Amino acid sequence: MRPSYDVIVIGCGHAGSEAAAASANLGCKTLLVGLNLDSIAWMPCNPAIGGPAKSHLVKEIDALGGIMGLAADATYLQLKTLNLSRGPAVHSLRAQSDKHEYSEWVRNYLQSLPNLSFYQAMITEIMVIKDEVIGVKTALGEEIKAKSVIITSGTFLQGKVFTGKQSHSAGRASEPAAIGLTASLKQYGFELGRLKTGTPARIDKRTINFDILEEYPADNKLSFFSFLPNRPVRKQISCYATRSTSLTHQIIKDNLFESPMYSGLIEGIGPRYCPSIEDKVVRFADKESHLFFLEPEGKNTNEIYLQGCSTSLPINIQWQIVNSLPGLERAEIIRPAYAVEYDFLRPIQFKHSLESKLIKGLFAAGQLLGTSGYEEAASQGFMAGINAAKCVQGKEALILKRSESYIGTLLDDLVIKEITEPYRMMTSRSEHRLHLRQDNADRRLTPIGREIGLVDDYRWKCFEEKLNKFDSGMEFLKSKRIKANEKTNHLLEEAGQSILKKDQALTLAEIWSRPSSNFDLIKKLEPNLPEDLLEFEIETEIKYAGYITRQDSQVEKLNTLDNKQIPDSFDYQKLNHISSEAREKLTRIKPQTIGQASKIDGVRSADINVLLISLAASGKH
Repeated sequence: MRPSYDVIVIGCGHAGSEAAAASANLGCKTLLVGLNLDSIAWMPCNPAIGGPAKSHLVKEIDALGGIMGLAADATYLQLKTLNLSRGPAVHSLRAQSDKHEYSEWVRNYLQSLPNLSFYQAMITEIMVIKDEVIGVKTALGEEIKAKSVIITSGTFLQGKVFTGKQSHSAGRASEPAAIGLTASLKQYGFELGRLKTGTPARIDKRTINFDILEEYPADNKLSFFSFLPNRPVRKQISCYATRSTSLTHQIIKDNLFESPMYSGLIEGIGPRYCPSIEDKVVRFADKESHLFFLEPEGKNTNEIYLQGCSTSLPINIQWQIVNSLPGLERAEIIRPAYAVEYDFLRPIQFKHSLESKLIKGLFAAGQLLGTSGYEEAASQGFMAGINAAKCVQGKEALILKRSESYIGTLLDDLVIKEITEPYRMMTSRSEHRLHLRQDNADRRLTPIGREIGLVDDYRWKCFEEKLNKFDSGMEFLKSKRIKANEKTNHLLEEAGQSILKKDQALTLAEIWSRPSSNFDLIKKLEPNLPEDLLEFEIETEIKYAGYITRQDSQVEKLNTLDNKQIPDSFDYQKLNHISSEAREKLTRIKPQTIGQASKIDGVRSADINVLLISLAASGKH
């Protein structure tokens, strides 16, 4: 007899995998349902994890006790830290991954969880009684009961794949679309839209002339996503780059009428920050060329991913484009490029916990909520898994503030701001990015992960040891004073620093805080530094201290607004002295706090003042 479950997760991509792991690890009897259980945590697009802002998300997932960072560290082909010429706040780690090993690692991890079961099926209906979810129904008519359901269907909901003017129903190449669930969601009053994404052709490595391409080697010094020690050291592989030519651009211009995007066959809106090559040529007509990276898909495959060259043009045109690129004149396509259009749920219909505002116990995450990227999907899935478990257990939801995490920023943007295109996380989206660095994600979030039960004893022990090293190192640097003398001033002058005046003394921390100071100078001034000094983390904290103090005061003000609750029953239509646009958006989005209301596009500071006065007058605030 079919058992019932605490939590059912629909979809086994990056969002579904994190959701299932979080729910199961929190003690809930969980069922992971996928259309194809052979493609758990698959990478249908770029076989990479991390990059600008996305690495922050991965490290935050890891700090809280999630799995993406561990999987990326176990299966990398190349590790590279980006933006090193800029400040630490925007440093970002990126891993070129072996997509086959990555999927296998996640599948093996999930299979090791005693509370997690698997089922291959198409879910066509959400079962609801009195606005509360009770389970799901499969395409075979089977009913599976659950106290909570998380939908993470990615690009599969009514998915349609395009190559030129040819199209067919699919969630991605060679995999069926999810049919029927859209109608079920609409039945309960959900509003859906259409989005589009795409992927480039895969090229046979043996047919590429790498001798004339620019090489991008891995970093010599390894960095990892997980904060756990003893990460695996693997042989790394170089990536390469080529550029489009005037011939490439002419081929595309001559065949734009063949593109389903430009011929009107695709109605969904594509990602602005990851445009197709057709879009690049049209929108950036003044650019003579565009950069494409050639990235391996695995160590045991000849397939090369042509990053930056996604397209939905016909296959014969794809061959012409590929062969117009330097180094690829004789290259052969293994898998054609394509675009996929799919249904998504407008995220303003969900709370910060990712629970639906319409149906209790129903959660959603990932591309289904209008985002793009594995990391954004995994972050949402992780939080949905936590909060679905808490919902089942009768506990308060975990809501991460935007002032304490990139995950909080992502979720806040999704449920407060109206998404009209696939949302991608960027450092510029966070007003707290000086504080929310990838290097301090564990200090910010691991105590939260421990409190909710996802950080085990081993990780907590590692965290406490690191924290003690950090604290003792900071204490030493702030207490050790360097006095003015001939040797000290010589070293300072040699480093381009201003010298100390007679009888003047500065702490090592004060000297290190100077813009041009570095660790080498500190070592010369004090050869007897503590062993295992956390050089990068401490230097970053010291140099950012002034900025962080100012930002903390801004965070405190924002937290004050976030602590001012708005009752669910509040009637915004009675606010006669605010704009009609603000009234309409506040009514539709139903923010839970004044802080959330202040971030809604179209709601002015004057409108917030009226709202505050009205709440005070009604005695509800």
